[in-house]
Amino acid sequence: MSVLRSSGSSVSCVQDQGSRPGYNSQQALADVITRTASQLGIRGLAVGVRQVRRWESANPPWPQPDVRRVLTHLLGQDVEDLGFTAPWGAGQGPQETGHTASTGAPVPWMRLPTVPTRTVLITQPATVSTDFETVTRSHRHLYWSVAPATLHPAVLEHSRLGCALLPEVTSATRPRLAAALAETYLLAGRIEFFDLREPEQASETLLRALQAAGEADDPLMGAAALAHTAFISGWAEDRDAAVERMVAARAYARRGPASAEFWAWLDAVEAECETRCGNTRIALHLIGHAEDVLADGSEHTTPPWMDWFSPTRLAAFKGNTQLKAGHIPQARETLLQVLEALPPESDKQRTVVLGDLAAVEVADNNPQPACAFVGQALDQLALTWYATGMDRIREVRRTLAPWQNEQCVRTLDDRLYDWGMIISALQR
Repeated sequence: MSVLRSSGSSVSCVQDQGSRPGYNSQQALADVITRTASQLGIRGLAVGVRQVRRWESANPPWPQPDVRRVLTHLLGQDVEDLGFTAPWGAGQGPQETGHTASTGAPVPWMRLPTVPTRTVLITQPATVSTDFETVTRSHRHLYWSVAPATLHPAVLEHSRLGCALLPEVTSATRPRLAAALAETYLLAGRIEFFDLREPEQASETLLRALQAAGEADDPLMGAAALAHTAFISGWAEDRDAAVERMVAARAYARRGPASAEFWAWLDAVEAECETRCGNTRIALHLIGHAEDVLADGSEHTTPPWMDWFSPTRLAAFKGNTQLKAGHIPQARETLLQVLEALPPESDKQRTVVLGDLAAVEVADNNPQPACAFVGQALDQLALTWYATGMDRIREVRRTLAPWQNEQCVRTLDDRLYDWGMIISALQR
């Protein structure tokens, strides 16, 4: 395999005399990086000889996030190990104070380890995969109640443990351990994107989930990781990237076997991306197809780790799309039914539904019930923080501007911007 090799503080494009040959020229390296970016669904990334030459200088510039993703995927090493120095210094992250735990103390940003690709030492018993899975499963359950800034460091540390164990197990144990590691990375990426609103970091973490899924040869986990990267592109309104990643996710799901629920979730993800990009007609068609898939059912079971989707969750997607499409009465009816059907453990989703119901009332020129729904959402956020739910509330507050001087809006502002809420939101 061709590699960049660290040489002091710089990076050289060299011919490695070891077991993995390097690139014969700077142009060859630039070409393979550009091709690999396209294969990973990164559009518009092109690296030239001049950029490679800069990497070979005494003080190579820190690569952009997409370039770092390609280098990590291509070479199997962290960029620091290739000779690059992060501008924020060793052991720190680009937003060192970005995570704040419930204690108020900063949580250091933790660099993700590279997923090992082959066994070099066997020292662990076969039971290690079961033990690792037990903790992974516990993290999955804790996600629905534990504060994300508290759970996230524990999940990342668990991923580090998995990467350390992976080279130390037998080939028979490795797929099961790798699958649990992939789930751990997937959970970390979900927390980073949905709870902490860190899409760039989530992209890198989900790439690790995809790598671990490959080690496990688990196509459904691979499909889930790819679909979550499509979420990130869709929310950034990059439709081309979102569609391309969904095509890849569906290709992996066909290797499944995927359950009806899994296929419906893929439709729902794509519908969310289309909605974010303004294509509500396409989104409603996808949701209708998902409803038909669920009604038909299938003989295959849904993986236990896919605990974030159900027919009720699909209806929540539908209500949001109806809202964005301007189908206000239908959206109100759908979302009220969802609110009634949500189970007690779906507190995070409840804040999103309440936010959408508030938006429905704003669209129907009803500021008082809109403020009441926002108040209920704030009550829920005080118990279970969810950045995506807070985003919905902020969107509703912006649309309430025409009623700025109404008492219900002023009362809402007093609640929304009190000391505790504003400090909590800014910390997170």
